[in-house]
Amino acid sequence: MANTEHYLNSADIHPIDIVENLAESRDWAFDRVAEDQIAMAVEGSWRTYSITLAWSGFDETLRMICTFEMDPPAERLPELYELLNMANDKCWAGGFALWKEQQLMVYRYGLVLAGGASASPEQIDQLLGAGVTACERFYPAFQLACWGNRTPQEAIGIAIAEAYGRA
Repeated sequence: MANTEHYLNSADIHPIDIVENLAESRDWAFDRVAEDQIAMAVEGSWRTYSITLAWSGFDETLRMICTFEMDPPAERLPELYELLNMANDKCWAGGFALWKEQQLMVYRYGLVLAGGASASPEQIDQLLGAGVTACERFYPAFQLACWGNRTPQEAIGIAIAEAYGRA
């Protein structure tokens, strides 16, 4: 077994160490902000997303936030908030929020690892993928509702649907 495989399969590994290893293997720009926090940039089709993961030993939760800049016109906020509710209804894990003061759209998710459970690299990879996929899926809808003068119903119809099956 390679040293890396042994390192990643260890139940005693810190979740942020696993994230750092994944970021290195994918050549993502990242910064280990603190022992319990890492920030990285992940290139999507629509834009680059800022992802921060933080470990809380207090409640044994690995928290992820995936953000992108968004400063919608004040007159379109009611439509955006309605669209956010619609988008969150379609997200089984995690959800969106607008941090108006910071001018950020945020997708956040918490992976609870209570009772001393550990996260596998596959779980963390899935967590990261889910965040980017959700942002990629709903980014066009948010744009249309804010700047395309589309209704929330029209905008949600534009959201890229999940594909099932194979071509």
